[in-house]
Amino acid sequence: MGRKVTVATCALNQWALDFEGNLQRILKSIEVAKNKGARYRLGPELEICGYGCWDHYYESDTLLHSLQVLAALLESPVTQDIICDVGMPVMHRNVRYNCRVIFLNRRILLIRPKMALANEGNYRELRWFSPWSRSRQVDEYFLPRMIQDVTKQETVPFGDAVLATWDTCIGSEICEELWTPHSPHVAMGLDGVEIFTNASGSHHVLRKAHARVDLVSMATTKNGGIYLLANQKGCDGDRLYYDGCATIVMNGSVFAQGSQFSLDDVEVLTATLDLEDVRSYRAEISSRSLAASRVDPYPRVKVDFALSSRDDLLLPLSEPIEWKYHSPAEEISLGPACWLWDYLRRSQQAGFFLSLSGGVDSAATACLVFSMCCQVCEAVRNGNQQVLADVRNIVGQVTYTPQDPRDLCGRLLTTCYMASENSSQETCERARDLAQQIGSHHIGLSIDPAVRAVVGVFSLVTGKRPLFAVHGGSSRENLALQNVQARIRMVLAYLFAQLSLWSRGIRGGLLVLGSANVDESLLGYLTKYDCSSADINPIGGISKTDLRAFVQLCVERFQLPALCRILSAPATAELEPLADGRVSQTDEEDMGMTYAELSVYGRLRKIAKMGPYSMFCKLVNMWRDKYTPRQVAEKVKRFFSKYSVNRHKMTTLTPAYHAESYSPDDNRFDLRPFLYNTGWPWQFRCIERQVLQLEGSGQQDLDGVD
Repeated sequence: MGRKVTVATCALNQWALDFEGNLQRILKSIEVAKNKGARYRLGPELEICGYGCWDHYYESDTLLHSLQVLAALLESPVTQDIICDVGMPVMHRNVRYNCRVIFLNRRILLIRPKMALANEGNYRELRWFSPWSRSRQVDEYFLPRMIQDVTKQETVPFGDAVLATWDTCIGSEICEELWTPHSPHVAMGLDGVEIFTNASGSHHVLRKAHARVDLVSMATTKNGGIYLLANQKGCDGDRLYYDGCATIVMNGSVFAQGSQFSLDDVEVLTATLDLEDVRSYRAEISSRSLAASRVDPYPRVKVDFALSSRDDLLLPLSEPIEWKYHSPAEEISLGPACWLWDYLRRSQQAGFFLSLSGGVDSAATACLVFSMCCQVCEAVRNGNQQVLADVRNIVGQVTYTPQDPRDLCGRLLTTCYMASENSSQETCERARDLAQQIGSHHIGLSIDPAVRAVVGVFSLVTGKRPLFAVHGGSSRENLALQNVQARIRMVLAYLFAQLSLWSRGIRGGLLVLGSANVDESLLGYLTKYDCSSADINPIGGISKTDLRAFVQLCVERFQLPALCRILSAPATAELEPLADGRVSQTDEEDMGMTYAELSVYGRLRKIAKMGPYSMFCKLVNMWRDKYTPRQVAEKVKRFFSKYSVNRHKMTTLTPAYHAESYSPDDNRFDLRPFLYNTGWPWQFRCIERQVLQLEGSGQQDLDGVD
């Protein structure tokens, strides 16, 4: 009958500039797609070179090696008799474009450049690429000689066109184009395109999967059609984790769902769908038919090929499924753990070193490593040979097969409780108990001799001996004595990371893990170059509230009762002297605000784009039942004063897993000055005038505040 089509999309764990590895993963995905009966295979955005090349896109080498990989793909017998849609940068008339290259049987059918570039948040595509701005127009692209030698073509179409096969019509979107107000799939669908493809380089953010799935579903709910979404997965060399979620949707219903987090480098989804279901769905919508009759046509590239076969009557069709979402706590347990695994295996290190304090943040970091170990063991049980080869390479044992996550954790994670005279017995016990339950190699040591030595040098030179506030010292002395402890812990962490395996007769070094959460980073509630300074930080983009929910999940999922005591204890830095053997210092008291309030400030500052005055106007309504306008004003002023005083710390923030939309990451996501007028005189004066106006009028209804 010739109306059933089998199409394939995929999620690939590509790595920036790893042309050899990227080629092999692309070939494997095409091979799997063909074995599943697919006649069209879609891959992720810029999959040939890897999405995160950043300023390497400027280099002619990146363009050259991408063309070499394309030539290898065209020549491979694996790519025969299937339409292959791959992503790579292409230079056309001295302009660099982010492109899809679609080919069949050693001939390029179309090069389709991206028309809407992502340029917000972590994305900077306009820095390296130009958008194709000529809607429904194509140029002739003169192929480089290395490609001409393979395809025997001199020129190919380059631009905004669609493919017309014998049995259907296929149109391309690229990532950001799905998110724009006027997505190409709308006009393409009205012009008769029945299969839409979207190649993405979309990274994980907590609670983002719903938005992505809703966009794809709605695209075909309104317009009918089949929609394929491909995405990168894994860590390709920086702070981002690309979270897969490849999907196939028809007429608003999901027919295939890829994993959001997994250790599989190649994941291929296929679905067999009936084109007549698209046609009958569309024909019933009279408003769509009316709009379609007036649409401007797309250039069509004729393809002598069919996605369907004549004898497909008995070919079984895919059934719709319900999309399964992870809770935010589950996302935290899986995403950063996969990111850690990619970073560990690709950095060629032998494991991780973590300062385990007995508090929630370092406990959460330890649990993420344990979650990683659980996923590694599960992948090996499921027959993942790449994961098995990687873990054997990391531990240096060619016959080792991980079965117990605790045994693996003992090989990969070294935890260390660095006690001082200000540490309590409770935190020491909590750290020890958690280490025992997850199986990490645990060390206990005292930093007091090093602290005394450093302070002694200062006293020897200056003749002065600083004191804690409780002993009569000034606030400056008090803070300096706290910072000495924190910074010595960082020095010791790196010493033990480099030499602790050597001392045990094991080869290799360890990556130092940081454990500062996004809220503490936002406020600057950390010591510059202390234990927050590390190689990588898996929780640096996660709020304290979400971390506590994740730790609670670990109690049940991983059977770690030691976490219960950690959750019930007050958060403390333990840098000031104890009072009768008990902690006298808490984080929220030091900060002058709660973690819940800090999350609100962070979201309003970054996501809602609010300065001090706008934030006051917002919160005076939000918190009207809890605080007076004067109290709200003081809270806002306190936050912005502390934030601006400490903003310089963001310039040295440890590279952290990006998970939260209000991250203060100074590297690329949250670009701000780090030298402020910390008094905010004009802004705070505007707040003060508004407070006086509200207090003077006795206004109860604050809805008019603006």
